[in-house]
Amino acid sequence: MAKKRSHRMEKLARIYDDEILPVWGQPFARMLLRGLVVPERSQVLNVACGTGYVAVEIVRRMGRGSRLIAIDSSSTLLDVARRKVEKLGTRDVFFRTESIGPRLSFADGVYDLLVCNLGLLEMEDIGRALAEFARVVKPGGHVRCTIPLAGTYQEFYDIYREVLIKHDKHEILARLDEHLAGYATAADCEVWMNNAQLGDPRIEVEEFSMLFKSSREFFFAPVVEYGPLPGWKELSGHGQELQDIFWYIKEAIDAYFSGRAFEVSVKGACLIGLVQERSHSDIAAAGEHSRPEKLNGERPIAASLIESEEVSVSGQADGTREIDVAELEEIEEIDPDLDPDDIGLVFHDASQMPEEEPT
Repeated sequence: MAKKRSHRMEKLARIYDDEILPVWGQPFARMLLRGLVVPERSQVLNVACGTGYVAVEIVRRMGRGSRLIAIDSSSTLLDVARRKVEKLGTRDVFFRTESIGPRLSFADGVYDLLVCNLGLLEMEDIGRALAEFARVVKPGGHVRCTIPLAGTYQEFYDIYREVLIKHDKHEILARLDEHLAGYATAADCEVWMNNAQLGDPRIEVEEFSMLFKSSREFFFAPVVEYGPLPGWKELSGHGQELQDIFWYIKEAIDAYFSGRAFEVSVKGACLIGLVQERSHSDIAAAGEHSRPEKLNGERPIAASLIESEEVSVSGQADGTREIDVAELEEIEEIDPDLDPDDIGLVFHDASQMPEEEPT
């Protein structure tokens, strides 16, 4: 039965390019696209394409006879991406609504290039995800992915920790430590790439920052509201305790950054690897020693907070099409067991916060 598109996803699709992409998705995408050349007659897979920023840039780089397949868990976001690509007038782009994991529904060794901007955090196990990406790419092809690293949102976490210590919230502090341990490091990425048997591995790391005028602007900014906020709230429990903690955090941010912007760091990595010739046993073994847990519920990317939506396929406007399975059956093996990833979000108005505890 087809799933109705949620109001939340419709809103995300409307605001993403204006309010989230410039401060979050685009800086990572620039890392992903730097120096990227798409040779003629290449098959390219864009995993977790979102609203299509990377897809459009790849189309502009595609050589003659190349083809791009763009997949995402949200048909709502795919519609935005499709409209962008249609304006380019190409018919060599295909879109498909597909959950991103645990297994891609493509045969081994299909693509010359796989790109994934910030989609790794949709995966239960990032190491296995990289191995899966390598599986569907031909020997000699490349995998390029981006991911935020430990140190992202560090200024917020420092204040969060200080509040918990000050108010003797030891259980929540332990959960915060576990949460922070789930963030990837460059060393983690190196292990994952080696386990996926990606040759010539490169990990390019860059830092940038996001600026917010106040604590309220920070908490209600779409990049936070649609990103890590639900995970942060889950750490803090429920009810009044949750409200108290976030009130204290709000007050601390406004006190420490009075008269200046709240600057929040982002540390990003681009992982680039070459797919090597492998046996079936090598493919099966890849990723066995990767870290099994996801990032402790952390979802610091807006594009990951999406819903898997099954929609009927109808004729598309000239330029792009929804993938016709029969059309691509020579390169696909459809996985019927693709699970949706629905994540809710609630944030109470700051007016409901308690008054500051007297010192």
